[in-house]
Amino acid sequence: MVADLPGRTSQIRRVKIAGLSTYVPPRVLTNADLERMVETSNEWILQRTGIRERHIVDPGVATSDLAKIASEGAMAEAGITADQLGFIVVGTTTPDTIFPSTACVLQEKIGAPNAWGFDLGAACSGFTFALNTAAQMIATGNCDYALAVGADVMSSIIDYTDRSTCVLFGDGAGAVVLAPAADGEPSILDFAGKIDGSGGPALCMPAGGSRMPASKETVEQRMHYVKQEGATVFKFAVKNTEEIARRLFERNGIDASQIDLFVSHQANRRIIEAAADRMGLAPEKVVINLEKYGNTTAGTIPLATQDAIDAGKLKKGDLVVFAAVGAGYTIGTNLWRWAI
Repeated sequence: MVADLPGRTSQIRRVKIAGLSTYVPPRVLTNADLERMVETSNEWILQRTGIRERHIVDPGVATSDLAKIASEGAMAEAGITADQLGFIVVGTTTPDTIFPSTACVLQEKIGAPNAWGFDLGAACSGFTFALNTAAQMIATGNCDYALAVGADVMSSIIDYTDRSTCVLFGDGAGAVVLAPAADGEPSILDFAGKIDGSGGPALCMPAGGSRMPASKETVEQRMHYVKQEGATVFKFAVKNTEEIARRLFERNGIDASQIDLFVSHQANRRIIEAAADRMGLAPEKVVINLEKYGNTTAGTIPLATQDAIDAGKLKKGDLVVFAAVGAGYTIGTNLWRWAI
């Protein structure tokens, strides 16, 4: 319960996803294209990641541009207009600028005069964190409609001379509109999150912040690009994807066999399959679509969810789990009864 305040409900409300939409830029970068750019091969990339191609923006296209298209689609599916939004949260690692926030830019682009909001930095866990943050705004009566976005233009921070990272990432966005759930409607059930700062050096962009501002030296040393210790990140992701999902299952008295769909962050096919296998999930309950998009960071879960809907693998009332591990380290999981 929350204290009675003017204009606010005193009852914690149940929350549903009322609309979902995604967007990727039309330009495609294939493994064959990368073979001509760095010392790699289609076979090497497929064997280690499962990725065949990824979508890349044209010069001058920003995260807010992708987020705008996804957000407008989500509002259309939810049947609302932008002036009904009360809150916007954008999970992103690649904001248009350090300030103003991409949430502010997006608010202006979609014409949402009554919304407040901010950016949320949780790397690949950005969408799961943003989703829970927006859900709390609805649950506590702060607003009736909230927009949660996961969007990244990873090509803007990828070193296309580094074969260990440039094969992994793509650009994309997804957005959901959250709203109060009526009695009996499917809704969000729970969220679990965790951070572990000891893993920060294993996946990071070393320069560009207050500790190491941009300089001639940082640019020459290519420190404004993603750096990753692949094996370290792999082990952490497999272990913690399983552990945090099980935390939700145990807290809600359910077994993994009751899950209808597992939507993991799409970083690496082997990570997803290993985590799902540890949980005892049947392959048909697991979404893997990274072969088409690569790792779009905060965009992967909405993109995978949309593909599951399009393929008939997710329907209203299904029990669905979103799970992500990202730089930081950050770990986030959402448990839902699907409502659309």
